[in-house]
Amino acid sequence: MRGAAPLHGRRPRPGRRAEPARLPGPRRTGHVAFPLIRDTILFTDRRLILIVKQGITGKKTEYHSIPYRSITHFAVETAGHFDLDAELKIWISGTPAPVEKTFTKGVDIYEVQAILTQFVAR
Repeated sequence: MRGAAPLHGRRPRPGRRAEPARLPGPRRTGHVAFPLIRDTILFTDRRLILIVKQGITGKKTEYHSIPYRSITHFAVETAGHFDLDAELKIWISGTPAPVEKTFTKGVDIYEVQAILTQFVAR
């Protein structure tokens, strides 16, 4: 699984304290997480969680919890010759604009698409 991050924790950078992941709601089983440019997208058994780092230092964190049943459709834009980043757009019921996330070139966007398809199609 190229690009996927293990869920059992990350190695802290030298001089930084490791912070355990705090997820909203009752305990959920995480399946796989993918790093974005600054953020993380996490697939659990019941919802998609977007972990968004805010501010210059990234100390402030925002969690978006999206139940799979609320996802109406999604689109994947693969990386090209000059544009090396892949994009994921997710439309949620009740919101006109999609949630857009950009993946770096190390993430297999086809794997992200397959996992999202598996959970949304349930």
